[in-house]
Amino acid sequence: MMTRLFGLLLFGLLASGCASKPSSYVVLMESPDGSTGAITVSTAQGTTLVNQKQQGVMLDGKAAQTAVPVEPQRIAADFTPALNAQPALPVSYLLYFKSGGAVLTDESKLALQEVLKTIISRGPSAVSVIGHTDTESGAAWNEKIGQKRAETIAKLLRDNGVQVLELVVTSHGERNLLVKTPDDTAEPKNRRVEVLVR
Repeated sequence: MMTRLFGLLLFGLLASGCASKPSSYVVLMESPDGSTGAITVSTAQGTTLVNQKQQGVMLDGKAAQTAVPVEPQRIAADFTPALNAQPALPVSYLLYFKSGGAVLTDESKLALQEVLKTIISRGPSAVSVIGHTDTESGAAWNEKIGQKRAETIAKLLRDNGVQVLELVVTSHGERNLLVKTPDDTAEPKNRRVEVLVR
């Protein structure tokens, strides 16, 4: 989540005039969702705000820090191996259910196809499936309904040939409401399963 909000912070080596004396630097990168955010870099020479993508700060300790542009070619040369080695960021999906049971809404049946595509394209993943309910019917019953919903989605994943490293299926019942409501309140947004793919 932090990577999405504040961009991707990378450390690397920037070759100075002599190849035998590389210098470290920090550069602010655009995150996969297109956001950049800002970072503050603090060293013995002071503190520097970096708030534009592809700006960097040298960490050589020789001069006052200033944010300077880093050429895309330099970033590619320094960081391509690290970027290629990164795991994909976690992705979360919400699937909603019709009232009182474990039947997906029509929109969520379509969204399930996106979940399947994501997991298949990533290869074996760790997947958490968490069932939720609204506050109708009481806490004990809602715990069971949440579990039934989560197990329904887990079965659909398995039936569609999804390979997972780990599949955790749990229920939060009426705890962790998406929309806060009083007891005994029907709320469609709370009747959901969250699928977290890591």
